[in-house]
Amino acid sequence: MKNKCYSLSFGLLALAFFCVAAVRGEDGGGFKAIFDGKSLEGWDGNPGLWRVENGSIVGQTTPENPTKGNTFLVWRAGEVDDFELTLEYKITGGNSGIQYRSYEKPEEWGKWVIGGYQADIDSGDRFSGILYSERERNVLGDRGQKTVVGSDHKPRVTGSTGDSKELQARIKKDDWNSYRVVARGFHFTHEINGNVTVEVSDEDQGMRRRGGLLALQLHAGPPMQLEVKNVQLKRLKLEDKKKIVLVAGRPSHGPGEHEHNAGCLLLAKCLNESAPAVLAAVYQNGWPKDPTAFDNADGVVMYCDGGRGHMALPHLAEVEALSRKGAGVACLHYGVEPADDQFEKPNGRKEFLDWIGGYFETRWSVNPHWTAEFKALPDHPVARGVKPFKVNDEWYFFMRFRPEMKGVTPILSAVAPPETMSRPDGTHSGNPHVRESVKRGDPQVVAWTAERAGGGRGFGFTGGHFHRNWGDEDFRKLVLNALLWISGAEVPANGVESKPPSPEELKANLDKK
Repeated sequence: MKNKCYSLSFGLLALAFFCVAAVRGEDGGGFKAIFDGKSLEGWDGNPGLWRVENGSIVGQTTPENPTKGNTFLVWRAGEVDDFELTLEYKITGGNSGIQYRSYEKPEEWGKWVIGGYQADIDSGDRFSGILYSERERNVLGDRGQKTVVGSDHKPRVTGSTGDSKELQARIKKDDWNSYRVVARGFHFTHEINGNVTVEVSDEDQGMRRRGGLLALQLHAGPPMQLEVKNVQLKRLKLEDKKKIVLVAGRPSHGPGEHEHNAGCLLLAKCLNESAPAVLAAVYQNGWPKDPTAFDNADGVVMYCDGGRGHMALPHLAEVEALSRKGAGVACLHYGVEPADDQFEKPNGRKEFLDWIGGYFETRWSVNPHWTAEFKALPDHPVARGVKPFKVNDEWYFFMRFRPEMKGVTPILSAVAPPETMSRPDGTHSGNPHVRESVKRGDPQVVAWTAERAGGGRGFGFTGGHFHRNWGDEDFRKLVLNALLWISGAEVPANGVESKPPSPEELKANLDKK
């Protein structure tokens, strides 16, 4: 009887654990639900063609309600790079597909139109399981084939995954089938009902894509219906690069100031174009709604407003778990300020001290606008290739650092002029300690690195108020170097040599024109 009680207790505990995981959208194997089974939250498509019914996404065209061209339901919560996706589908009439690492050109193609890799779904016998390149290179691998795509954009058959007809026979008509798509590096595998239908290695460097959108297709032509349920995504650790996730805060200040979205997009563009050791992804307008956003991250960057509204405050445990796994953490500009301990508990101060080595403390640190001149830089990977420079910004200083600066290395330091103390004492200006420091002419640290005792790196940077400053080569290079460094990537000997953004590029993606 005793053993039976223990067995029953263990079973109930396991069931409870499973239920909690299910509520969180997890299955215990790293998969997370990206469709809630109730609504199209996080998905974007023609509302006249897509709906949710009986726990499934339903896409349908009819003679009375056709689509003139191929149209897509796009997952907007994030983009995918290396991943494993599983779902169940049923198709009646026509053909469809699962788009991944894809892209859109709305001004050229129109709304809800996608190009890129597609795992095909077909009510007939021709296309199911193949890898098709929508709006690009046509078929990259037929059912039953192993192929390599060359620089001529064409596939070369190198092997077999099975007989095409036999694989097709294992796919149920007008019934539910399971689909699995795996993208690792530039190698892609499709499976239907547990049978590998195609394997493709894309060596076409001119057209292959490492990241992009996920979507479902409704094909133009005869009436059709697609049903999809149990959509689960698992991100895979990148084997050849370090992954940097930049999280941009919501708009706050006037045009050209606190341009978190435009700043993150610009930094990511520079990294993806000029730093082959990393892959950068951006989440805009606040904390990601993508439940898998950080699952394969080597570095996390927060460029956002801080204080009581800091977007990390409700997610301290999540970031702490990432840092304990060794992920680097960087905070830019107002993002270095956790909450005031007089108003918020928990306020993030302890965590920030651990993650990045220091933080802006109200009634201690200050945030004046001034021209900081950086006459010398330390011998540190983050400073590689960075020449002495001076820039006007809202340089915060007099941070609260770890005791004795343990594990903290100042990167940018400058002597603050007396006019930085012109404001009366307040939460962000003046106090006897900082006034005395400025009077003495102490160098003020405005950017620093930190190393954590258990592994992992941090970076704090108080500049970034003015978006135009990303056009300064040394200002930009120092931050790009730092993002490589926190992620564990090697910083080049001359730093990240990014292309200077044009005036048009600096104006792109601004929150307010």
